[in-house]
Amino acid sequence: MQDFLRINAKDNVAVALRDVAAGTRLAAGMYPAAGAAERAGAAAEPRGEKARTVAESGAEKAGAAAKLGAERAGSAAACAAKAAAAVAECGIAGASVTAREDIPAGHKMALRRIPKGGTVVKYGYPIGIAKEDIEAGAWVHTHNIRTGLGDVLEYVYRPEEAGSREPEGEGKGHGTACKTAAEGRDVPGREAAVGSAFFQGFLRPDGRAGVRNEIWIIPTVGCVNNVASAIARQASGLVRGSVEEVIAFPHPYGCSQMGEDQENTRKILADLIRHPNAGGVLVLGLGCENSGIHTLKPYLGEYDERRVKFLVAQECEDEVEEALKLVEELIAYAASFERQPIGMDKLVVGLKCGGSDGFSGITANPLVGRFSDRLISQGGTAILTEVPEMFGAETILMNRCENRELFDKTVRLINDFKTYFKSHNQTIYENPSPGNKAGGISTLEDKSLGCTQKSGSAAVRGVLQYGERVQGRGLHLLSAPGNDLVAATALAAAGAQIVLFTTGRGTPFASPVPTVKISTNSGLAARKSGWIDFDAGGLAEQADWAEETERLYSYVCQVASGRKVRSEEAGYHDMAIFKQGVTL
Repeated sequence: MQDFLRINAKDNVAVALRDVAAGTRLAAGMYPAAGAAERAGAAAEPRGEKARTVAESGAEKAGAAAKLGAERAGSAAACAAKAAAAVAECGIAGASVTAREDIPAGHKMALRRIPKGGTVVKYGYPIGIAKEDIEAGAWVHTHNIRTGLGDVLEYVYRPEEAGSREPEGEGKGHGTACKTAAEGRDVPGREAAVGSAFFQGFLRPDGRAGVRNEIWIIPTVGCVNNVASAIARQASGLVRGSVEEVIAFPHPYGCSQMGEDQENTRKILADLIRHPNAGGVLVLGLGCENSGIHTLKPYLGEYDERRVKFLVAQECEDEVEEALKLVEELIAYAASFERQPIGMDKLVVGLKCGGSDGFSGITANPLVGRFSDRLISQGGTAILTEVPEMFGAETILMNRCENRELFDKTVRLINDFKTYFKSHNQTIYENPSPGNKAGGISTLEDKSLGCTQKSGSAAVRGVLQYGERVQGRGLHLLSAPGNDLVAATALAAAGAQIVLFTTGRGTPFASPVPTVKISTNSGLAARKSGWIDFDAGGLAEQADWAEETERLYSYVCQVASGRKVRSEEAGYHDMAIFKQGVTL
């Protein structure tokens, strides 16, 4: 079993794949990029030169390197030559490195001496500055490196540095004989549709697709939260046909808010009311709140009165009894929809991570990036958010913007969030979290360079403000904070029918839409099988990237076609809105 992974040929640190004891002697071996280096290093080096180095106990295992290298280098000999040259360039060719101290799994070890003030490099990019001299074999973490980030910056649009921005569409057509919807072929039958180009969903009258057919009860204000929950419980016995569940989404907002803060609440509530995963929606108001039903209706625009019902609790004698009558009507309407084959071009997937660790940027995040590229190649849409966790990797996204207008929007996206931090007298780079640090992430750059890999390699085709709904296809960036519940709710409000959530520490939370938990390491998947839906940890052990991408793609198709994720099975449904302003 290998001990260390050197992600990019330019790196001067390697990541421990398991706990390594002090005194362990490690030799360097070279492998071509198949995931992390391919995504994080896209703007740093030519496409055909990407490589990752694995430091292993014992010999270099040149045969394995040759086998893996043939795919990109064209031959085992060419790969071996490139690998040797890259290792030699970094000053560790053929030399072994001895661990000077115990190094936990997911943490970093210096491959060569890094002087005080020198740059620490991972993923081919700087992740921090050495606070002291760091000797080869030393543990590299918060005690001896610091962030190199600054305040609000000026940026230059350099699309030529983005490398190949378009996804390769690898694996198109895997699993069935069907082609993508864009190719105009006939839709296959129900069983075959859960393949590479179609899923079984609910086609709505407005042309959007739902992956669930639920009845949602959305309070306009926190004062009626318990009423909403009581209605949902009592209505569960009314469910029939294709309707899957009645769900209440309590929240503490909707009153005692002002200005932009109040606007955010109204936008998010309206977005959720319009969400295609809801076959019917009961909007429950109190009657005296700032964001009451009469105020909220203009945010909805045109709506189908069969699908959306309203109830003001102060205007009826028994609000629960009246609500149950309306829910029955909503169920009758929603039950008229059945699952049918729908092209992947109608699937919108949100990308999020939380409780990240040192494996996040090596396994789960680049795997999600490959999924995102494949979905986009078939006309689908992916949305990346948690803006503060783009700090330190933002130029990679900026250079992938399809045009200068999108570049300018991305610059504002980043700098507006930095200004938000400064307006509250907070440090811009007060990140990573204690759990991130325990898992091996040392600085915000370290975290961000792993985080942004979820976006794959596609061009950025849209930049969304908080509360804005996605309109086009392809990769979009969304303004929202890193907080798991707030960001996942923002993704759902933007139109995501599913959220892919990578995690190294684990979390049971849910969101308004199916939230797929993807573990970065297999230990977590084994310990928390009630939380984790998909284990990406095998990629740290040389699992095949194409096979794992196909496996994740197939799993997401199953979820889109009705398979419940762990949090749904547990009955968890959460939502949270970005609270920014004064509370009266």
